[in-house]
Parts: sequence; structure tokens; C-alpha cells
Amino acid sequence: MTGSPLEPWIKGKIGIPAAEPLTRAALESYQLEKLRETIEYARSRSPFYGALLQGEGGVELASLADLARLPFTTAADLRQDELRFLCVSQGEVERVVTIRSSGTTAPPKRLHFTASDLELTVDFFRHGMSGLVRPGERVLILMPGELPGSVGDLLVRGLARLGVEGIVHGLVRDAGLVLAEIVAREVDCLVGLPVQLLALARHPDASRLPEGRIRSVLLSADYVPGAIVRELSAVWGAAVFNHYGMTEMGLGGGVECGRLCGYHLREADLYFEVVDPESGRPLPDGEPGEVVFTTLTRRGMPLIRYRTGDLARFLPEPCPCGTALRRLERVRGRVAGELQLAGGGRLNIAEMDEALFPLPFLLDYQAELSGHHGRDHLDVTVETTAVDGAEASLAVRRALLEVPVLRASVADGSLELGEVGPDAFTRTITIKRTVLDRRKEQTC
Repeated sequence: MTGSPLEPWIKGKIGIPAAEPLTRAALESYQLEKLRETIEYARSRSPFYGALLQGEGGVELASLADLARLPFTTAADLRQDELRFLCVSQGEVERVVTIRSSGTTAPPKRLHFTASDLELTVDFFRHGMSGLVRPGERVLILMPGELPGSVGDLLVRGLARLGVEGIVHGLVRDAGLVLAEIVAREVDCLVGLPVQLLALARHPDASRLPEGRIRSVLLSADYVPGAIVRELSAVWGAAVFNHYGMTEMGLGGGVECGRLCGYHLREADLYFEVVDPESGRPLPDGEPGEVVFTTLTRRGMPLIRYRTGDLARFLPEPCPCGTALRRLERVRGRVAGELQLAGGGRLNIAEMDEALFPLPFLLDYQAELSGHHGRDHLDVTVETTAVDGAEASLAVRRALLEVPVLRASVADGSLELGEVGPDAFTRTITIKRTVLDRRKEQTC
């Protein structure tokens, strides 16, 4: 498969005839105009942006680089009072999504979408999925979809426009049941969370799936370890695509093309930046930093320079598919997910994922960092297939010591590895995975 499925759609949205090529100059000219419109629209209609951009809103954007002169919007801003972001009456709001942070007592974030905002997402899903499925095929959606306007519901609507049947199952709670449904419904494509699809692939019943039954897979809603991509591809012989999105983006931000080497971004609806997490300075292509975006076409609750907390980088090389769209490297974790260890090193869940998920018996794990008197203590509990617990524990411990920062910290005595085993693992269905840091709680 060549070309980005998003490019013809984006050309239509920005007014480029189908026979003409998409160029960066044309796309960036469109983005600059939309940024100007969005800033003025939000400043004049949103109490939050009216106050935040006071004195800034009159600044004319002469170029895309001028956007960096504007302040950021943060998750804390949304939690404080989301109604101050609204640019329409509450009667025009079609869907309100509440996001609660796992493991914290922070107030939830609430995002408001109009019918036209939701239509933008349906349209993106339609074109993004066209690279994975063909008319007449079936997609099993292992994501929430019971409510109108939920991610599963919008995906079903987008797939229907392709002549593809979307089947909402919901999050995986019984892998055997899902595998039976794949066979019974003759499913061609799966959409779900990385760790949950790994549990399907390593379930004993996975071997009963007919060869070639799963033709494509879309991983979404969380950081995607490369080890899981490789495992799913090996087990099912399927093309494994990655999707990047979050509720604040309108659920869809970018998706890989058939070359499977970075997200092609939804550039007609969103403008992306990568900034230094500490200084906020925009970074050049190739340098990793925090992903920031601005909505270009949203009416209900536009967001300007919203800090996602995700770590990634723009890929400077053109995609082999030939598209003019920018590529974002697969997200490599969260800014808040990188922890400073007592010995001076920094640990993030991405490093642990790449060490642990290649273990053939591993389904999932939880990691918890505690400490006192200047020494850290790392406990890891795992969910496994039916294997000997002692052997599994030993293999996990060996894999952890392959992580350079953990090996160095254990060697210098600043970190102790606790008992590693399957006994204490309790599965909780969460979207964003991280290493739990209990050290602050212990100092309170």
C-alpha cells in the first residue's frame, strides 16, 4: 500500500483539486489562515481565551512561527472550569466527555463537542481507516461504544461510509469470549488497546483462529510498545497500524499509512508543535519533546496550544509513501511518566515495556516505585499465561536488569528490586499506563 489515506481527504478540505499535488506551502498557508480565525473566534467567544489572550489577540500572525508567542493551555486549565472555554451555548453541545485521571484525586476534565465537531471526527475515522480495511469487511472495536458520540460509536459511523461493518464489543474483559466472537463474526480487523490485544494474541485459544483471519490491527489510546507491535504481527501475520489521538483532539490526531513508520497527522483540523517540556521553546524536526496542538476547525470548545504531556518528535525525512503530510514518530511515553531515581538516572515505562513484553508468557505488569533514606525500591507484579511462577519471576527480574538505568542503580546500591511475581497482580482496565510513584506519599 502506498500513499497516505489522509492526503486526498485533506486536499479536499483545503480546496486543492484531486489532480493536483498537495504541497507543504499550500497546507501551511491554509493552517495560518485557520489559526488566525481560531484565535479571533476563541478570544471573542470564550471567557477563558478572552482573558488569556488579552493583549495577545491583537497580535497578527505573520507566520506559523508567531504562534509560539501565545501562552499554552494546560489540563489544569480545563479542570478548573471547562465552561469558560465554551464558544457556543450549552444547548448546541451534542456530547460532553468526562476524563478522570487514574490514581489521582484531581478534578476531572470535561470536553464539550457540537454535532459539527463530532462530524469532523467521523470524517477523520472514515479516511484514516480506509488504509486498513476494504468494503465488505468487519471490524471488531474493543473500545467503549455504548453511548452516542463515544469513540466506538463514531468509529462505527465512519466505517459505515466505507461499506465496512463496525462491531462494538467494548474493552476486553474475557479474552476467550473475544476470540470466539472473532471466529463467529468473521472479523477482519481489530481496534483496541495495545496491552489488551497482546492478551488476545497470547491466549491459548488464539491458535484456533484460522490463518489469515486477522488482516489488520489498529492500536490506539495508549503508548504503543514496539515489542507488542512485533508480537501481534508475528502471531497473526497482520499489518499492525498505530493511531494517535486523545479526547482533547476530538479523539483523532494521526494514523500510520501502509508503510507503518510514523503517524500522518490530521493537519487540516489540528496544528501540531513539539516543544521543550521545561522551557516551552519550539523544537526543530528530529528533536524529541512534548506534543502541543491547536484546533483549527472546532466550534464548541477550541483549544489553543494545548500541552498533551506526550513525548514524541517530528520525523525530518519524508515518508516512503511520498505524502507531503508531516510525520510524528510513535509517542514514546509521557512527560510526567519519566521518574528521577535516587541514583540520578531517569526511568520511564517505555524502557520497561521494551524489556518485559518480549517475554512470551507476559500479558501485563504493574510497577510501583517507593523509597526512603535516599534509596529507591521497585516492585513489579505481572500477569502471565499458565507458566511456573518461580521461572516467570526469575525471567522478569533478568529482563528488568537489562534496562540500563535499573542495572546501574542496582549496581550502585541506590535501587533495590523487590519481589517480582504474579501473585499480587490485579488487573485494572486503564487507558494510560505509567510507573506508580509512591515516594511523594511517603514524605507527606
